[in-house]
Amino acid sequence: MVKRAIKKEIEAKQNELKMNLSNNYKDLAHTALKELIELLEKYHASGDLKEKDYHKYRADADMYAIRMQNYHH
Repeated sequence: MVKRAIKKEIEAKQNELKMNLSNNYKDLAHTALKELIELLEKYHASGDLKEKDYHKYRADADMYAIRMQNYHH
């Protein structure tokens, strides 16, 4: 089970990413994705994010990374 504060922080970053993608803000979307991945890695390394939850959130982040791989200017 993910702590409520950690879950809210991760979901806020996911929402930021989704909003930037829906508004076609490519640079901001890339930044939000990078920050999301860093956040996941930080909590996973500290043990605050359990393996199961990490893999679930990381799979979502990887899906966005694949979707955004051709986002350039």
